[in-house]
Amino acid sequence: MAENITTIHLRRGKEESLQRCHPWVFSGAIERITECEKPLTEGDIVDVVTKQGDFIARGHWQIGSIAVRVLSFEREAIDQAWWNRRIAEARNVREALGLIGNETTTCYRLVHGEGDLLPGLVIDVYERTAVVQCHSVGMYHSRQAIATAIREAYGEAIEAIYDKSSQTLPFKADLGAIDGYLWGRCAERDNVVLENGLKFKVNWEEGQKTGFFIDQRVNRDLVRQYSKGRKVLNTFCYTGGFSVAALAGGAKEVVSIDLSERAVKLAEENVRLNFGDEANHTAIATNAVEYLRDIDSDYDLIILDPPAFAKHHKVLGNALQGYKKINARALEKIRPGGILFTFSCSQAVSRDLFRTTIFTAAAIARRKVRIIGQLTQPADHPINIYHPEGEYLKGLVVYVE
Repeated sequence: MAENITTIHLRRGKEESLQRCHPWVFSGAIERITECEKPLTEGDIVDVVTKQGDFIARGHWQIGSIAVRVLSFEREAIDQAWWNRRIAEARNVREALGLIGNETTTCYRLVHGEGDLLPGLVIDVYERTAVVQCHSVGMYHSRQAIATAIREAYGEAIEAIYDKSSQTLPFKADLGAIDGYLWGRCAERDNVVLENGLKFKVNWEEGQKTGFFIDQRVNRDLVRQYSKGRKVLNTFCYTGGFSVAALAGGAKEVVSIDLSERAVKLAEENVRLNFGDEANHTAIATNAVEYLRDIDSDYDLIILDPPAFAKHHKVLGNALQGYKKINARALEKIRPGGILFTFSCSQAVSRDLFRTTIFTAAAIARRKVRIIGQLTQPADHPINIYHPEGEYLKGLVVYVE
């Protein structure tokens, strides 16, 4: 029996990137659309074919410059069995990484969009709760199938699945999405997770992203290694992950800065959770850029982990100016012999472009700078080799004379 699926016909020559397994079809590559009996709506499964009519891929249709996010390069049913296989394979990767059943780290990313061949989907696991974020309408429509696949892959190891898609779905989709539990409900104890043996309270119901920035796990551990005896400034601190790591590494003093008063309170709470009231830690709700301008040169380790300055290429120029400004200020202020950890999580900023921006900031600050580390996202945020855009997190560790 023929499948009732709309067909997307590409312009001549526009199939080349798909033949290299790139998982996106751009709207400008489409010549025409042959609808099936059911009118095409955002989130539907569609087939993509060449101008000659040869099948290339199957994926979710969406409105915007990326018109199709590819789910499969085979003509296969996207049914519950398919979802079960894809989630199970993602779990197998995390098991191979030593993240499942790990006694010192109980939070990790289970699905990382294109990196796990599931574009538009993010799933993070916190102890016994899986938090789902859908970035496309197609994934949102499939959320119950996704929840079923998670339960199939984990069994009793997962007690709750929470959908936190209201802030990540396309605005114009107007789905009226409301965050909430797709299945089960977590116990209060599950709000505290371990990362490299350190405790963090996670609030997936009200916090940013899925509740915690899991992608800095390896980099936080590196800060821990470099912090002994140093006075540390953690800007854009959010829940204080780098601050806790620095204190665990023997920092003599840590100052956490964030514009959000709520974030500052979370950072204080996480410090207290690990070290009681004895830690030499100060948290200040203020603008990080202004704080860097006004401080004395008494910090010998500074962390710059700002939010994405460039969500897309249209604002790339302004973003690079922002990165240059904050890095120049940090490099001007840091003590001789100091170490700067600096990051960009903007997908539009390439690794080479970020490095050039830090070079420019060093020249403005007139400091002698050595690169002693080049950082990226951890292994549970894999990069699809056919989708290099997935390498969004880049960082440098620099030693300043």
